[in-house]
Amino acid sequence: MVGYTVADANSYIVVTGSGIEDVRITKTAMVWPFQRSARISISPFDFEISLQAMTIEKLQFSLPAVFTIGPDDNPAALKKYAMLLTGNADGTAAGGSRTPTQTGRAHVQTIVKGIIEGETRVIVSGMTMEEIFKERQMFKTKIIENVQTELDQFGLKIYNANVKELQDTPGSEYFQFLSRKAHEGASNQAKVDVANARMIGEIGEAEKKGRTRQEISKIDAQTAVLETQRKSEKAEADANLETVQTKLNMQIKLAQIQATRQAESRDAELQRDVEMMRAQTELERLRATDLVHAKIERESAQQKADARYYTDTKGADGTLYRQKQDAEAAYYRATKEAEAAFIAKKKEAEGIMEMAKAYGQMANVLGGPQGLLQYMMLQDNTYEKLAKANATAIHGLQPKISVWNTGAEGAADASAPIRNLFQSLPPLLSTVQEQTGILPPTWLAQMPQQPQNQEQSAMVKKSGMVNGH
Repeated sequence: MVGYTVADANSYIVVTGSGIEDVRITKTAMVWPFQRSARISISPFDFEISLQAMTIEKLQFSLPAVFTIGPDDNPAALKKYAMLLTGNADGTAAGGSRTPTQTGRAHVQTIVKGIIEGETRVIVSGMTMEEIFKERQMFKTKIIENVQTELDQFGLKIYNANVKELQDTPGSEYFQFLSRKAHEGASNQAKVDVANARMIGEIGEAEKKGRTRQEISKIDAQTAVLETQRKSEKAEADANLETVQTKLNMQIKLAQIQATRQAESRDAELQRDVEMMRAQTELERLRATDLVHAKIERESAQQKADARYYTDTKGADGTLYRQKQDAEAAYYRATKEAEAAFIAKKKEAEGIMEMAKAYGQMANVLGGPQGLLQYMMLQDNTYEKLAKANATAIHGLQPKISVWNTGAEGAADASAPIRNLFQSLPPLLSTVQEQTGILPPTWLAQMPQQPQNQEQSAMVKKSGMVNGH
């Protein structure tokens, strides 16, 4: 139909044809030749379903529900709805005519019902019957979310969903048994509650009678106590009243005296302020007179201060430059002294290394480290120093040595003790060598190994016979 078309408040006009890429959805449109228009209603519609589902425990039940669904009122959703769901299921316009008319909704309800049944069965198959009962709101929310996700591709929106009470399927009495169980439990609990209420009433009645008598006695005793307390409080209140009255009279007199003193003080302050204003006026007059002289003197002092500042600045710059030069000279001198000390230490180390090499060569010449040690001990007069130290240690001693010779052999040889003393030196030197590794000089003693041991044994035996031990 060619002409200007206006949609109702709850509908839109869908225009297709020449000059339009796919569809154009609007409230008002001018339909030109080679163009077609149709109206789509966005009013939501209700439909009821009774779904047969099975829980994860293999329990079948009937789920009656009512859904309110309609096109979503936004351009993208309306475009999907107009392109996918307008007209009849075979693709023709509603009513079988080619003129603009209301779109049919029978096949829309069929599609929506299939989506709701499929998503609901998926959700129920993963839940127990107890979870469905206890978490009804979560169950409803899951169904709405999953169904809405599928309806988005058709431009539809769920406005409301009402899940009714679960019902038994034909041949199943699960919910009937649950209802009977709950009824019997409530009936038994009611009987128990009635018995408890009767018991509580009888006990409460007895308690009330006893407490009534107790309260009457307590009230009589409290009344007597309160009368005594009230008399005491009245006497105390009278005493407090007299005390407060006395304090108030005293405060009134003090306030009168204070007001008089404040008036006198205020009068003195006003007179002082008048005198101060007179003095200030005179001061301003004198200040105005001396202002010009003071300004001249200030400018002169400023010029002198600038001159002194310039002189002091230049003097400080000269002092700083001289100190900097002195510091650089001291740094250069210290650097050179450090370098000289480093070279001296380096040369000293090199000398020590050369001396170490010379000592090594001397050790090779003298037959090893032992020969070098003996040579150095002779060079440093170590043996002479040891002899002097031993002599100093025994200096001043006056030993009395008595030599007793017994037997014919001892009488014949009076030098046997001295000989025996010298004969004991080789074993002593051998022991020193074994314990310390130091050999005696070759000019002092040369001792063979085996013969020495035999000779030592012979000398020990002979010494024993001579000394008689």
